[in-house]
Amino acid sequence: MKIKLILSMAFLVGMVWTTNAQEIKAHGVEFPAKMKINNQVVKYNGAGLREKYFFDLYVSALYLPEKSDDAQKIVDMDKESCIRIKLVSDKVTRDKFVETVKDGFGTSTEGKATDAQIKEFMDYFNTEFKSGDDIILIYKPKEGVQIYMNGKNLGGTKGLEFKKALWGIWFGKEPADKGLKKAMLGNI
Repeated sequence: MKIKLILSMAFLVGMVWTTNAQEIKAHGVEFPAKMKINNQVVKYNGAGLREKYFFDLYVSALYLPEKSDDAQKIVDMDKESCIRIKLVSDKVTRDKFVETVKDGFGTSTEGKATDAQIKEFMDYFNTEFKSGDDIILIYKPKEGVQIYMNGKNLGGTKGLEFKKALWGIWFGKEPADKGLKKAMLGNI
């Protein structure tokens, strides 16, 4: 009887650990350890907190087929990858987000995004933002970047060069936030 009890408890502890291993917590936000894109599994690479003027704005995580801390390789790769952004503040409004991303394209040192592509991309963000929103930018080879918000596909913009310019906002030579870049590359 004691053996059955001990085995049952060991099994339960193992199940709890396995369940918790499916999620990774970063700055109080949970991210899945893995995601699937085009039947390709991408793995959590790292996550960081974006702050501005002492306000926590969002936590973003990077997903890749294989872990990497090589920013240039990540920007240039033509493989499934993902940036997942979870808003942690109501200070991130739709208008501020759009303005910041547009500015990011202007300073991105990578790829090439045309004015038409940037406009198309920014037009997909047409709803108000709130704390807790989940924005997922998924790159699919030959398809481009698809945008999801709270599980809904908003649309996408084609091209590897566009993806490079977009990923360059976070991982280029002049990133929007050097600390966030470092954390998403897994270098905390």
